[in-house]
Amino acid sequence: MKAAIIMGSTSDLPKIEPAVDILKSYGVEVKVRCLSAHRAHAALAEFIDEVNVDGTDVIITAAGMAAALPGVVASMTVLPVIGVPLSGSVLDGTDALYSIVQMPPGIPVATVAINGAKNAAWLALEILAIKHEDVHQRLLIERKNMAEAAAKANEEVIAKFEN
Repeated sequence: MKAAIIMGSTSDLPKIEPAVDILKSYGVEVKVRCLSAHRAHAALAEFIDEVNVDGTDVIITAAGMAAALPGVVASMTVLPVIGVPLSGSVLDGTDALYSIVQMPPGIPVATVAINGAKNAAWLALEILAIKHEDVHQRLLIERKNMAEAAAKANEEVIAKFEN
């Protein structure tokens, strides 16, 4: 199982690292790169050529402001591309969100919330779960644990206010 994560700037790294951690905790081999669609387009194209043939299953891209990176990557591959719009501009990420979700027909980018790298990792795992039963089963257990934690929190609230 392989995933690639591409960010446009090293300043994005703190927002992306949680996704790397989640994927690696599931045994996913993760390649992480900092390749701007505007400032490093040749190196970006070379990396996409590499992941198109090396068994990579999914690509997570993270970018702020104009956020061209996810769409440019999607235009160079038929692998699933997940876009993470990042805050940091005057518009606090809404510019990036709109840029990523407004792709032309035939060049889709699955898009998560602003600064939603964790959900990008979870979505990537769901994509991987289509082919990898062990990931599928672990995700089911994770969901069960979430439901149990939510039920416990509810019980705590009830106990606090129903005395």
